[in-house]
Amino acid sequence: MATIEPVRQDVGYQGHIKKYSASLRIWHWANTIVISGSLLTVLINSTIINERPVSALVKTELKNAGATVSDEQAGSVAHALGDSVWKIHIYFGYVLVGLLLFRLALEFFQLADQKFIRKMKSAYRQFQTMKKNREVAKHEFTVKAIYAVFYILLMVMAVTGLFLAFEDLLAPFKSIRHSVKYVHGFCMYLILAFIVVHLAGVFLAERKDSQGIVSDMINGGSDHE
Repeated sequence: MATIEPVRQDVGYQGHIKKYSASLRIWHWANTIVISGSLLTVLINSTIINERPVSALVKTELKNAGATVSDEQAGSVAHALGDSVWKIHIYFGYVLVGLLLFRLALEFFQLADQKFIRKMKSAYRQFQTMKKNREVAKHEFTVKAIYAVFYILLMVMAVTGLFLAFEDLLAPFKSIRHSVKYVHGFCMYLILAFIVVHLAGVFLAERKDSQGIVSDMINGGSDHE
């Protein structure tokens, strides 16, 4: 069993598989869409609407059409295009912050056996006290620890993103803007790494002992294996 594979079996209840509430499933898929959209805007701005080639393209096309523009004017057009995409990125960010707050609130209102922290503690306790299925419990705890890191990254992304979105209101902290932007960008790469690892883990799990794990995140899971 690879470390990155999520486990379908409920470690705390042998013979049962994990249950996912409707709220958690909605959060999971909404989060998937929003993060994908946010990353897509970054990809578009760094490739298709990269300011330098777009500026050159604008200048060339207008020249072919009989108009003459300066490098500065062409650059302004390219910059405006980039800004329009960044606005969409910011909107995705606002939704992501809302989803993060929803997930934190959900931790208080979820059924006890579906709370993330409780599950993580349970896996650790099972690993410490039980000899039987100890490896499964260890694996479950490791996977939960990876998810915990992901949640922390989301929090850092949310805080740094809000700082950048409202930097005009946070003028006294302008000196740390570059550092905040660097942390925001670095966390993006870490989240990308998590996504790759998560998808690989789910793929491996579906091919091995946890077939149906994707279906469980859609329909909530059944009571027994």
